[in-house]
Amino acid sequence: MLTPNVELNHSVILVTGAAGFIGSNLVIELLNTLQNATIVGLDNVNDYYDVSIKEYRLSEISTLAAKRPENTWIFIRGNIADKALLDSVFTEYTFDVVVNLAAQAGVRYSITNPDAYVESNLIGFYNILEACRNHPVKHLVYASSSSVYGTNEKVPYSTEDKTDNPISLYAATKKSNELMAHAYAKLYNIPSTGLRFFTVYGPAGRPDMAYFGFTNKLLKGETIQIFNYGNCQRDFTYVDDIVEGVKRVMTCAPEKADGTDGLPLPPYRVYNIGNSCPENLLDFVDILQQELIAAGVLPKDYDFESHKRLVPMQPGDVPVTYADTSALEQDFGFRPSTPLREGLRRFAQWYHSFYGEEKK
Repeated sequence: MLTPNVELNHSVILVTGAAGFIGSNLVIELLNTLQNATIVGLDNVNDYYDVSIKEYRLSEISTLAAKRPENTWIFIRGNIADKALLDSVFTEYTFDVVVNLAAQAGVRYSITNPDAYVESNLIGFYNILEACRNHPVKHLVYASSSSVYGTNEKVPYSTEDKTDNPISLYAATKKSNELMAHAYAKLYNIPSTGLRFFTVYGPAGRPDMAYFGFTNKLLKGETIQIFNYGNCQRDFTYVDDIVEGVKRVMTCAPEKADGTDGLPLPPYRVYNIGNSCPENLLDFVDILQQELIAAGVLPKDYDFESHKRLVPMQPGDVPVTYADTSALEQDFGFRPSTPLREGLRRFAQWYHSFYGEEKK
């Protein structure tokens, strides 16, 4: 077990992508559990998906912040690709910890809209690194992705495995983030930790994710496509487990040390955060439909068989994701454990509450 060396109470924390799925849940957790902390959220609230969900997340944060006056919540609407903005923010606030969750997400979108990934995931992340170099922080934590493993056939995926064969631009940008962070850790002694997330899901998630998109289509009476003829497996990880992992990692920055050459050894780590329990997509869809019925999103007599179609694999996708989380367990005594049914039940209940009669 690592010994915590970063105190989050009484600290100043930057969370980029604060209106995003993981970012908003992290901010809520920090507001709920910290004392006398200042949490600065940064997000450009773009329209990659339904902006009303992002605004909903921000309103939930604001409501909670009003009930937790011992902490300070500050939201800045802006883009990490705007270097001047980042420099002004880092100048105004002396950050102890930076958690970079801002990114252009999505494998398929990267095939048709590559510019968005270069701007946010490469230029934006470079700006974050430069800001941390010019305004030193105790710990930089950033989101990577299970996509970096590409078509590796060895499972479960270990952080010791090679990750130099990305099959989408999205995956390539995430691997680039890890390489850039390593270089800055070595050159400028910036303690940094990359987190490879595995298929995150839950309430108020991203509508481009399968469980959310399937629900929207089923409700409209449309047919859902199940890729690779249903033979894909995904390591679905509930968002609360991701947030718990991020928060624990925030408290343990890699130690600074010098090598035999007198130069800094890179204070750098990478972890997987996944459920370590891959689920077959057909089983996943079956559980989802059961929970959608139980939550009242879909009628009890819904004909699922006529609304699903098995189709070939699509470009950029991989047949399986499966996390080896042994390093996370060894260093932090934690591993994600929320069962898929429980997580999908919470999503279905949220979906019914959020959309109500509007979708019907």
